[in-house]
Amino acid sequence: MQKLPDKPPADSNINQTMYGDYRDIQKDVIDFNRRYLYWDELKYRIKDQDRRQFVWSWMRLLRTMRLEKIPFTHQNISYSFIPEIVKGLHTIDRYLSGSIEIHNKTIKLEQSYIINSLMEEAIASSILEGADTTRKVAKNMLMKGSKPKSHAEQMILNNYEAMRFIVERKNIPLSKEFILGLHRVVAKDTMDENYVGQFRTDNEVQVVDSSTGLLYHTPPDFNIIEGFIEELCKFANGDATNDKKESDNFIHPIIKGIILHYLIGYLHPFNDGNGRTARSIFYWYVLSRGYWLFEFMPISRIILRSKQKYELSYLYSEYDGGDLTYFIKYNISCITKSLDDLLKYLEKKQSEQNATKAIIKKIKDINQREAAIIRYMMEHSDEHFTIKQLMQMHGVVYQTARSDLLHLTERGYLIKEAGRGKEFYFIFNENSELWKEKSERKLSKEPQKKLGGF
Repeated sequence: MQKLPDKPPADSNINQTMYGDYRDIQKDVIDFNRRYLYWDELKYRIKDQDRRQFVWSWMRLLRTMRLEKIPFTHQNISYSFIPEIVKGLHTIDRYLSGSIEIHNKTIKLEQSYIINSLMEEAIASSILEGADTTRKVAKNMLMKGSKPKSHAEQMILNNYEAMRFIVERKNIPLSKEFILGLHRVVAKDTMDENYVGQFRTDNEVQVVDSSTGLLYHTPPDFNIIEGFIEELCKFANGDATNDKKESDNFIHPIIKGIILHYLIGYLHPFNDGNGRTARSIFYWYVLSRGYWLFEFMPISRIILRSKQKYELSYLYSEYDGGDLTYFIKYNISCITKSLDDLLKYLEKKQSEQNATKAIIKKIKDINQREAAIIRYMMEHSDEHFTIKQLMQMHGVVYQTARSDLLHLTERGYLIKEAGRGKEFYFIFNENSELWKEKSERKLSKEPQKKLGGF
């Protein structure tokens, strides 16, 4: 971002006689509010400055009458329901809290799918915060369970562990201790130990573009952090209680999760790692409220594609008097795009499941996980795999991964080779009956019926 957006002008009295009949500008006001444009976005649409301010004043007046006040004493925040948000919430509710179907068949989601998605989220969230690495290198490090070789890789490993941390604790209420514990995971070995798992104790922290030096945000005074966090936890946990006051102020769980994301980012309670902590808390909240499919959605990967819009949505909300509609609108668009990616991903995985089932049907004495290992290693027949790597991919202990690989080796589907030290490598056996059948089908171009197209 080269420069900050302009802040909205102070509210002024609307002089209708300036431009005659309000119907002359009604179309613009309605259209711009439907799209929830920010003041800075009007300069390219309305050249005349006086007319622009007149339109903005009407927009603000109509918005004010529709704003939903968020009960949070430490920060004046509100939001408005606009068609794009309502439509997004409908889509999210339809897909992300129940079973998911592809081609009218319910998809069973394997543990390996969750692990893959958590890895993708960890990588994208770290790159958003400046981790200097590639997705391929980072994914390889996580899948092989290798030790981080750089600050960037340590950030990514920490984010992966943070995602696992919140998944395991999705039924635990949010608390100061929870947030500090999450930060300890996020910040491990990436910053001064005196700051890890500790709220900042001064006002030296600022949000600055590292490449341009542009100041984005000056967080609130550090003295309010404890009270702010206490209220934030009460706000997060309130809808899980029978508190009548809370039920009277019901906020849709997705919107509430996004609000928590914003509040942590706005407060910036830590010296570093605030963005990663904020996004992790969003995941914790929506998972805790039954939106279980978010485990499979690396939303930060979508944010990474539109990083400037992410930054602007924060600034628009802060500059426009705490109107979080901008931030909510942006995040919901990222969620729905991530959902599209998920559905495409699951459609691909459905064919993999069919291939895995076909392998189990053909090879009687192997389990589903072993069949998935065969399928994957056959698709990557030029790669070597270690026991540790299979542990990471399938979320199992060392002994289980070792037993799976040795069993498949004994059956002749894998080959075991000596590696460095006591480590062994495993590779798919291209002399096995499965490979021969695959090669024969490829040559004859016969329909892949027996083994489900693997």
